[in-house]
Amino acid sequence: MLIRIARITFLVAALLVQGVAPGASLKLDDPLPVGAQVKVGKLDNGLTYYIQRNRMPEHKLELRLVVKAGSILEDEDQQGLAHFTEHMAFNGSRHFKKHELVSYLQSIGVKFGADLNAYTSFDETVYILPVPSDRKDDLDKAFLVLEDWAHGLTLTDADIDKERDIVLEEARLGKGAGDRMQKVLMPKIYNGSRYADRLPIGQEDVIRTFKPDTLRRFYKDWYRPDLMAVVAVGDIDPAQAEKLIRRHFAGLKNPAHARPRDYAKIPARTDNEALVVTDKEAGPASILIRYPLQPFHERATLRGYREQLVEALFAGMLNQRLQELSALPSPPFIGASSALSRLTPRYRSYNAMAALGMNGATVAIDALVQENERARRFGFTASELERMKKTMMRTYERAWNERDKTDSAVHAAELMRNFLEGESIPGIDAEYRYVKELAPGITLAEINAYAARTIPADSGKLVIYTGSTKTEGDAPIPTGAQLLAAVTNAEKRDVKAHDEKAVAAHLMDQPPAPGKIVEESRDGSLGLTRLTLSNGVKVILKPTTFRNDQVLMSAARFGGQSLFDDKDMFNARYADTIVAAMGLKDFSPLDMRKILAGKAASVSAGLGNNTDVVAGTAGATDVETMLQMVWLKFAGVRRDEDLYKSFIGKQMELARNRLSQPGALFGDTVLATLYNNNPRAPRALRPEDIGKIDLDRAIAIYRQRFSSAKDLTFIFVGSFDVAAIKPLIATYLGSLPTPDIPTAFRDLGIRPVTGVVKREIKSGSEDRSNVSLTFTGPSEVTELEELRLSALTEVMNIRIIDILREKLGLIYGGGMEASMTRIPYSHYTIGVQLPTGPDNVDKVLEATFAEIDHMRKDGPTQEDLDKVKTNWLQTYRKSLQENAYWLAALQTSLTEGTDPGTILTFDKDIQNLTVDDVKRAAQRYLNKENYVQVVLNPEAKAAAAQARNDTGKKPGES
Repeated sequence: MLIRIARITFLVAALLVQGVAPGASLKLDDPLPVGAQVKVGKLDNGLTYYIQRNRMPEHKLELRLVVKAGSILEDEDQQGLAHFTEHMAFNGSRHFKKHELVSYLQSIGVKFGADLNAYTSFDETVYILPVPSDRKDDLDKAFLVLEDWAHGLTLTDADIDKERDIVLEEARLGKGAGDRMQKVLMPKIYNGSRYADRLPIGQEDVIRTFKPDTLRRFYKDWYRPDLMAVVAVGDIDPAQAEKLIRRHFAGLKNPAHARPRDYAKIPARTDNEALVVTDKEAGPASILIRYPLQPFHERATLRGYREQLVEALFAGMLNQRLQELSALPSPPFIGASSALSRLTPRYRSYNAMAALGMNGATVAIDALVQENERARRFGFTASELERMKKTMMRTYERAWNERDKTDSAVHAAELMRNFLEGESIPGIDAEYRYVKELAPGITLAEINAYAARTIPADSGKLVIYTGSTKTEGDAPIPTGAQLLAAVTNAEKRDVKAHDEKAVAAHLMDQPPAPGKIVEESRDGSLGLTRLTLSNGVKVILKPTTFRNDQVLMSAARFGGQSLFDDKDMFNARYADTIVAAMGLKDFSPLDMRKILAGKAASVSAGLGNNTDVVAGTAGATDVETMLQMVWLKFAGVRRDEDLYKSFIGKQMELARNRLSQPGALFGDTVLATLYNNNPRAPRALRPEDIGKIDLDRAIAIYRQRFSSAKDLTFIFVGSFDVAAIKPLIATYLGSLPTPDIPTAFRDLGIRPVTGVVKREIKSGSEDRSNVSLTFTGPSEVTELEELRLSALTEVMNIRIIDILREKLGLIYGGGMEASMTRIPYSHYTIGVQLPTGPDNVDKVLEATFAEIDHMRKDGPTQEDLDKVKTNWLQTYRKSLQENAYWLAALQTSLTEGTDPGTILTFDKDIQNLTVDDVKRAAQRYLNKENYVQVVLNPEAKAAAAQARNDTGKKPGES
């Protein structure tokens, strides 16, 4: 279960999905209707329900119970109990005994955590239940689960006491620099309102000591039908869904004397204040300038919808300008954004923020404030607006094209927002019409007038700096007074209008001289067309109807970083990202964004450890653009030393900040121990590594691998017509150069250590530990053996949750995962991660190895294995209707030399899996004589880090 806290976000809010009758004239003051795609109703007891039929995926129903009750409603003695109540929903109810609910749902293919979940926020609690919809009894039982959550939790003293340890372990997971800093920031972020004192995780002393009746009081007061909604979206007859909702929820009653459900008010800020919050374990430094909060309600008219289009266009153009600044040789920040942003469902503000680089806070503030002021005074250009309109239109067009192929979970989230925030739901048909008719009429003058009145010129503001107590270079930690002075000085600077440079209208002036298709064959069983081109490049085409506006592409061959010696290790590892950071052929990344406005296409080319890989995605009408980008990837490299310096500076700052974080050190130690400090083993970039990167050598390595398409097979899966795409393939892929280059990987001899290796590291000041176990070894790699290994990890995860979490209360999350590969040699890896408390490390290890011993001796129960198989069969059925699944399966079959036909028979392999198969897998792979154990424990208490803060105000301010 997740805790979701309303956070300041600097992304533009998703545009509303709207609806209107075709052919009707648009009147701006008309209310936005509820679209015909959804039925919204209300029972006599006040419970709201939403029903939407949607057949993507087939035979599945997304259910939600949404309660307008979160941590903001807790009394003083209940801090943390909104979230605790959510936990108790899985610990016994009127119709499901403790542990029975999760076990039952697993038996019908619902995976705990991945499918079955819940979250608690300030103002709501949401329960998420996706279930199969093709069995009547299971469907009725699913609604019974929601009914029990709504008013049937048993909340026994024993169950409550048992859950305390689990909730405290979840609280432990959240501890660290972010938590310490948040506690300092919250009173300022929320202007001293109740939100600052009601973080959903609550107070640990309350969780440890509250009386069970205190929890029952919260449940009784706030879990009531007038504060609830049931959302049902999926492959179900709406009449049947409505009947089930009425059967299970019409009998719920509201309290005779219901407590008023009020929303906490956030007082307005009129003064200027700055806050500096640092912690030795903090991540990258950042700046936030938040202008006064404004009460906000979703706009329910067509005029309000049009205003949102204006807001989105404005934010998109301004943020593109900020991206341009981040690409300078010595950028003022690593990244930045500026826009209106929601703080809570009922408040928003104008914010400007930046992730800081080596130049520090003052330079970033100067650039942020000036760029906002430039937009406020001079607005935008006609070409900027035209490009952003094209991008907006293509986004809506793709959403409309995929209207019958959108996942039910997406629709369910939208309906939840309608209940919680008032977001309108007229439907994508009308939304697309709104944008087509309204967006062209939005003028540059209107956008510029919006910028002038929206970007604050002189108002009370909160300026926040967060970062590490350690600094590098010439940018010391500022004081609060210095932050305010930096904003004031930036506001006084003179600015000039934005200098908009013209760019080419197209990626290529003309297509290359085409190659030819010299061979073609058809695989009817898999629906594949195989082509061989005149330059030797091969192509596999898999047209599908899974999506209406999506084409995915992949190509891989052996080679990659393995072909380069140790001295070139970092040049090879970062060659592709360096080249991509400088643009494509003759165009900078900024030029590319402008040229591709209104297009949905992207391509990457890179060096993996043992392979060269090309990948791409495009809308159905943008395949030629994608193929042009592929062609240009092989046509040369754009060398731009300024952009290279910008890239290297950002990487250096990220690498330095990473070193302060205990989790990063832990991950590095696990890999270093596993591979005995082999320099070629995978690991994150360190500051000292960056000095070993040379621009020209990185370019040379990229050119060496991507000056030739020899031995590449391009796979295309998606919404295309074979006859229509073949001429494009002949033109752009058939004309790729194919000079001779090595296309075999080199085995560098990177092998894990053998025997039992144990290591402890101490990092971090919080009372947190983490246990890592890694089992490795050579193995025969077959598809059946991979299936058995995966089944082993899945049933082990069921046991880890049942025993270590539910029975012993030692962990909140964690688990086991595994992989097998033939490259560069046939081997397997099993990794176990178990976060816990320092006092519980030995208990966690003992319990984990007891489960391993049990699995090796007896194997799983048939019941647990059946749970895994049922979930897999449902996932497989869904995956067969996904382009990404087919692309990955076809690519793997090529790379590993396996039969692609097994895509169609995987379900039979699942059904044939036995308890003995898993037991033998445990005996082979969970080898207690060969594993690496790394334990992270905290540093000594004396070294504990504390978040520090400095508040600055202007002279004379209170």
